[in-house]
Amino acid sequence: MRKILNHWPARIAGPGLFLSLALILAPGGAARAGDGFNLGGIFGGGSDQTAYTAEIFTVSTRKGGNHSTELTPGAKGRFSLDYISVPPDHKPGAMERPAIGGTNPDHHFAVASRSQLDEDEFTEQLASHLSGRIGVNRDVLVYVHGFNTSLDEARFRLAQIVVDTKFGGVPVLFTWPSKAALLAYGADKESATASRDAYLNLLNDLAETPGIGRIHILAHSMGTWLTMETLRGAALSGSADLHGKLGNVMLAAPDIDLSVFKQQIARLDPSHFSVYVSKDDRALQVSAGLQGDRRLGALDPTSDRDRDLIEGLGVGVYDISDLSSNLIGHDNYANAPQVVRQIGARAAAPRAADQAVIDAGADRTPRPPPGQVTTESLPPLDAASPAAPGKE
Repeated sequence: MRKILNHWPARIAGPGLFLSLALILAPGGAARAGDGFNLGGIFGGGSDQTAYTAEIFTVSTRKGGNHSTELTPGAKGRFSLDYISVPPDHKPGAMERPAIGGTNPDHHFAVASRSQLDEDEFTEQLASHLSGRIGVNRDVLVYVHGFNTSLDEARFRLAQIVVDTKFGGVPVLFTWPSKAALLAYGADKESATASRDAYLNLLNDLAETPGIGRIHILAHSMGTWLTMETLRGAALSGSADLHGKLGNVMLAAPDIDLSVFKQQIARLDPSHFSVYVSKDDRALQVSAGLQGDRRLGALDPTSDRDRDLIEGLGVGVYDISDLSSNLIGHDNYANAPQVVRQIGARAAAPRAADQAVIDAGADRTPRPPPGQVTTESLPPLDAASPAAPGKE
């Protein structure tokens, strides 16, 4: 088992189930990555600065239109290259959206334009973006959103993460037709399930793209379940590590039953996986109430019982319970700058095998052995922590 990084005291329980359910609706933001990506001025917020553009490769099983909540025929993928305008006064951890009125690109994330592509054009454009890069700049970050998420929220969230992590590779969004409605949990789960084949096709296509480095995955909430099911499908088809291209898989607030996760991870190499948990995640508490089972993302590493459960998983676990910026605590992974930086550090870790190598082949990314997980952006576990080994 990898060391659990738990650095904050327990929090006082929040409002009841009904209030938690009512507050789950939270707006979900974006930036140019890779060659020519310039972060100058993002954090200064001067009024004389100009907005810039994020390029997001998108694969969608949404039938069509920005607000589509229906599956494409046969749940086949649709492809596009989306250009997201990022406000010059963007703040780390924020996804600036208008509270009322229209969108102002000087202060809000906005869709600047969108180019629809067929599958061959998508592959060619992606390969073109990767061409000539070296090292970690050849990597791809695939983002998969969760329940109750619109297309715009998904695009903006990925772009915000790319900006805040200073990711230098190519961002790719996989989006499925969430109803973006509070009471549509069951319908969302069915849409996510139907999208597994399209997601697996994307991962396989990425693995075969000339010049690609590692395929990192960041999945949130219900998107973590979709990701684990898809990777399990890859394992069953004989390619658990995507032909040596799988990098770091980061599961934020995973909405997955513990017993199901154990079956999924048994088919995969757990050293690729990091799990971000929060015992105060009200959305996952609601999910557990609806389904009758505890969710992986709501485990409490300060509890002896949960610690025992975690130790058997073999994955890296990060406790971000005390970093919530709202009563729900379901988006800590993106709202807390400390966590965003840690995600960026995992995706951008240098690899000796990639020094001036265009196609490094099998993944040789050094990974810490069990019990020695470290990070520069989250402080190490200390002896005073209630989750430290040997503490009561």
